[in-house]
Amino acid sequence: MPSSKTTSTAIRNAHFLGTKIRNLRKRNNLTMDDLSSRCVKLDAESAPSVSYLSMIERGKRHPSQAMLSLIAEVFQKDVAWFLDNVPEESAIIPDKGNRGGISGMSLEPSFLFSNEILQNAIPEMLSQTGVSGRQFAHLLIRAHQENNQNHFPELERAAENVGHKQMPLSVEALMDICKSMGLKIKWFTRLPKSAVANMTLRDTAVVRSYFASPSTIYVNRLMQKQPARLKYDLALYIGHKVLHDGDGVKSLMTTGPGAEAAVRDTTIDVNTSSAIDAKDIVHAWRDFECSFFAGALLCPKVPFRRLLEQRAHDISVASMVDVTTSTVMRRMTVVSSYPHWHYFDAYPPGRLLAVYRGNGIPLPWGNMRMVQDPCQHWAVFRMINTKSTGSSAQISVLNVGNEPRIYCCESVKVDDLAGHDHVLCAGIDVNPALTAQGVDAVGLAQTLKDACIDNGGSVSIPATIKNELRQIAKLLNISWVSRGIEKEARLICPRSGACPRSPNCHAQRE
Repeated sequence: MPSSKTTSTAIRNAHFLGTKIRNLRKRNNLTMDDLSSRCVKLDAESAPSVSYLSMIERGKRHPSQAMLSLIAEVFQKDVAWFLDNVPEESAIIPDKGNRGGISGMSLEPSFLFSNEILQNAIPEMLSQTGVSGRQFAHLLIRAHQENNQNHFPELERAAENVGHKQMPLSVEALMDICKSMGLKIKWFTRLPKSAVANMTLRDTAVVRSYFASPSTIYVNRLMQKQPARLKYDLALYIGHKVLHDGDGVKSLMTTGPGAEAAVRDTTIDVNTSSAIDAKDIVHAWRDFECSFFAGALLCPKVPFRRLLEQRAHDISVASMVDVTTSTVMRRMTVVSSYPHWHYFDAYPPGRLLAVYRGNGIPLPWGNMRMVQDPCQHWAVFRMINTKSTGSSAQISVLNVGNEPRIYCCESVKVDDLAGHDHVLCAGIDVNPALTAQGVDAVGLAQTLKDACIDNGGSVSIPATIKNELRQIAKLLNISWVSRGIEKEARLICPRSGACPRSPNCHAQRE
């Protein structure tokens, strides 16, 4: 029978081991269900259940050698790391209160930022900068998204109450939901003049659908041959009915490079005025809410997250659930256990129609306006100018502030309803994942940046860095990170005058 000293040592070690696993799990934004599922994927026989994981983390149970090996493989750690008696490095301890998103600023002196002063100053600022009221509203909403890391549980619950977490939902199922809510669907081939009486639409924009209060959805017949897009629009109007009882405050859904920049979708009416009023804010916020609802209805969080885990975040899951690639990419930023995502939707030559920057990545240029020559080394703009089909992964190095960061993204060229090419791009900030593994992320990024500079701006990733990134790909379970590692890493910049390449890209253009 073991002595009391031996027993207490075993309990202390078990508690210490559990604390390490818990901190490592939380640092990587995994739930116990996520960790259990990852283990099942590797070896179902030795994988711990959620309840057993809970007991391990509380020091009530000690994992077997096989089980611990599985957990170590998920986190890309040596088994010995979990067994020693030295507390984990501070980099592994969860950073409480860090919500991600773009960096803010101190509003001092505070009296200059009172509501009254801002309400008077904002219209003049918009007028002088040429930013429309709608653009400013979307900027506010994007900041709200990024501050919340795209988590809006009340909208998720509203969608789940309607769709009951079914995936996939067919067009017929969505039409049945519309019918149960008293929504009627009418088709048009030519847009009625009354529908755009107060709107300015460019020739390149095509109206997909619009809503007429209190209960009629008008849909372009072109959508009948595009079920994935049709499903999205129907889901959006179901959201409008659920969230706002189908009142008349809802934008037209348009598509094409003539559409105005939007936060969650490329489909919105154009309002070029630099004035801002309550209607701008209401329309923009409702567009966002309904778009988020549509994604949550078509790709409910729990089943969609499990599908992404099974398919290693491959964007081809869009065809499996019959939704658009855009919906899949945008939902990745919401449901993934890793919070440091970004998403772009770009039209040539350089117009971003949708942006999400949950990790604070700078834009490829300093604003949201059309530019003729954005940095062509960004994956999203490289693909615009190629004839390639399929998706493409890229590792990039970009300075954010004074620190280099490593990003990896997956880009794919698609057609919109009007037949215009545009590129969708979903990506992650790799630095937080490296830091969570105890790696000097900034130092590693600086080494890769220096190698890119020495090689004219792009370079085959050195073996030591490739090994670290390969472990991150396995840890995050993102297949396209592994593919990006096998290509050259590229040095990119936000189109500032301080091009980091040698020779300087701006000097080449001159």
